[in-house]
Amino acid sequence: MNAAVRRIVDRKRPDRLPAWKTLAGRRKAMGGTTLRELFGKDRDRATRFSVEALGIHFDHSKHLIDAATMKALFSLARQAKVEKHRDAMFGGERINVTENRAVLHTALRAPKGAVVEVDGVNVVPEVHKVLGRMGTFANKVRRGAWKGHSGRPIRNVVNIGIGGSDLGPAMAYDALRKFASDDLTVRFVSNVDANDFFEKTRDLDPRETMFIVSSKTFTTLETMTNAHTARRWILKAFKGDIKAAAKHFVAVSTNAVEVEKFGIDTANMFGFWDWVGGRYSMDSAIGLSTMIAIGPKRFRELLDGFHDMDEHFRTTPLERNIPVIQGLIGLWYADFWGGGTVAILPYDQYLDRFSAYLQQLEMESNGKHVRLGGDHVKWDTCPVIWGQPGTNGQHAFYQMIHQGTRLVPADFLVFAEPLNRIGDHHDKLIANVFAQTEALAFGKTLEEILAEGVDPAVAPHKVMEGNRPTSTFLCEKLSPRMLGRLIAMYEHKVFVQGSIWGINSFDQWGVELGKKLAQAMIPELSAKSRPRLKHDGSTNALIRKYRKIRGRK
Repeated sequence: MNAAVRRIVDRKRPDRLPAWKTLAGRRKAMGGTTLRELFGKDRDRATRFSVEALGIHFDHSKHLIDAATMKALFSLARQAKVEKHRDAMFGGERINVTENRAVLHTALRAPKGAVVEVDGVNVVPEVHKVLGRMGTFANKVRRGAWKGHSGRPIRNVVNIGIGGSDLGPAMAYDALRKFASDDLTVRFVSNVDANDFFEKTRDLDPRETMFIVSSKTFTTLETMTNAHTARRWILKAFKGDIKAAAKHFVAVSTNAVEVEKFGIDTANMFGFWDWVGGRYSMDSAIGLSTMIAIGPKRFRELLDGFHDMDEHFRTTPLERNIPVIQGLIGLWYADFWGGGTVAILPYDQYLDRFSAYLQQLEMESNGKHVRLGGDHVKWDTCPVIWGQPGTNGQHAFYQMIHQGTRLVPADFLVFAEPLNRIGDHHDKLIANVFAQTEALAFGKTLEEILAEGVDPAVAPHKVMEGNRPTSTFLCEKLSPRMLGRLIAMYEHKVFVQGSIWGINSFDQWGVELGKKLAQAMIPELSAKSRPRLKHDGSTNALIRKYRKIRGRK
């Protein structure tokens, strides 16, 4: 183990740091302190606990924190050496120690003249070379200059991927639909369930359809199953002419051998690097579908937004650093309040996939129970991430957030300027955001309800205890650049928490076991003769039941 790796691995347990003990004392001291009391004592609280940068106003005043708590949280970050770990990441050190890789998604959005080195080699020129190839290809498709095998222009683009090869591009397409070309239909297939492929292609003309097969290894079960189905779908339209594949498929992968074996010309393969994790890859070639939809110029704006937040995170003191504050407050609830969940509540319908995207980003990154050194953690790590856009969620699960028995910290994201100006819709939307955070923070007491003349038998059911913590991110306007800033904000929040917890936020070994078991089980399900099963009793019984229903022995 070299010195750099040892420095990353040999870090003190956070619960043995002085600031952790201080925070435990702060939690005890706060006891049943309410947000009503905190706001009552400090007229300037909303100003004191707000930060503004990059067109984002981050109000964290409605959290169960005070100045002493925040001071202890910043001390924890420094004692856990978050800044040094951050600098190691930006510097290209191999902080993903279990896979011996650098972690440089930040290099994907670095400007052309930047220098970001991995093992002494500046990777930025190669990044921009790929971006240039992507831009040339995207413009051909957008202009109708890329023709299918029949000579007709491509008008339908279907991205085939899963996980990071699907969630990011699919979320970005929905989020930036206002900026997308009206001349193109862009869809996303991810699930190995045949229903997904069928529904995404049943109304498309194969002669005008291109598939982008996105898989780093080009061996992922779900992606390659769908890719082979797509290939058969295309070849059927062209009566088996295998030359058709070259005009209707491109690949985003690092495995040229498998790409060529599939039948895709490697000239139409767009690569990326092992220092790009799947859930951090939407601004690499994995974003090709996004670039085709919104154009290279807008895609560059998206990358610039990422870079804006990278620089804010890298250079801003902790006390004014949005991702740092966000991460520390999240850790405060996870480890000192038993907060096992966080709701992500964007008040913009274009962000309807944002919560799903963040589920993977946060839960695959920090859903770990082993520290970098291999020992078991003794504290809680990643909470469950969930949510959906407001105001729909208000009529679904907000009841539980307001009156349930679990503490659910929530992020409210909203944009001051609407993309579609229709009547007074936007004012009503914004009113709901501010009203919900106010109601969650301060609630309504039994005395207040009785004073309104409510039947005493009913009054207890209407009590809102309040003290439900929220962050509000009031942003200027949803744009490619703003979307990049918001995504990078959450990326760096994840980094801060993982760094303090002492876990590797950049591997995902927990995903692998199920994949291997599934591969071994496929022939047991499909075999014509009765297979010899060696699973547990439940799994064996389920396999036999499935085979019986399907008419197999």
